[in-house]
Amino acid sequence: MIAVRRRAALVAPGSDDRKARKALASPADEVVLDLEDAVTPDHKDTARDLVARLAAEFGRERTVSVRINGPGTRWFAADLAAVRSAAIASVVIPKVESAADLTEADGMLAGCDVRVQALVETPTGVENIGEIVHGPRLDAVIIGYADLGAALGRSPVARPEHWLYVQDRVLHAARAAGVQAIDGPHLGTADDEEFRRAATWTAGLGFDGKWVIHPAQIETALGTFTPTATEIEHARTVLQVLDDAAGRGAGAALLDGRMLDEAVAVAARRTLSRIGA
Repeated sequence: MIAVRRRAALVAPGSDDRKARKALASPADEVVLDLEDAVTPDHKDTARDLVARLAAEFGRERTVSVRINGPGTRWFAADLAAVRSAAIASVVIPKVESAADLTEADGMLAGCDVRVQALVETPTGVENIGEIVHGPRLDAVIIGYADLGAALGRSPVARPEHWLYVQDRVLHAARAAGVQAIDGPHLGTADDEEFRRAATWTAGLGFDGKWVIHPAQIETALGTFTPTATEIEHARTVLQVLDDAAGRGAGAALLDGRMLDEAVAVAARRTLSRIGA
């Protein structure tokens, strides 16, 4: 499992010092400073300089990542050059459509330890998710609903279950490759019923966390993607019962009338990994 927790990843504009600092002072697991959609072309260079300074100031104290401009843009190489020596956890690459996009970034990051996250937000990216998850340096894949929905012609008010095919495809690929699956942002900024429903839906599917675009949504995301005390206690009990059974030479055991085996143990270990245990 990846060591960095991403139950709530707050996205903040890389061109706004005040908003970025507010985000960095928040309880979000990760702050993603955005150089792409949140920054106009005329301000790309100044935003890049600001993000580098903020990463140097905060990156050793908390998890800071940077969403750069995508492959094929004139800012891609400069963005990577600016962050490769910064104290950041990862670079978020938008509109990833193949493992080649990650290989290109990997070459530009040679000699540094910066990791990569892939934002999958095109039909081609979804189709190629099986190869993308095996790209170099990859820690996580994120679904980008806005661009993907526009490309598909999907209604902007589509319900969470309308995205099940994409969500399951991304989740299965991520689990097969051992990388995190992160749900993309809900387009509203409020911590309302729609946001809570979307977060609960993907947490139930098995996603590791969610991008949020307003600090008001952080606490709900943290709570939704954190196991409950009952789930944690059950996971620990499962592993203890199986450990006791193994000590007796048994490969399976019973708990409350239910057969326990390695498949149940995998689920229990994943639950505990979500609290850093």
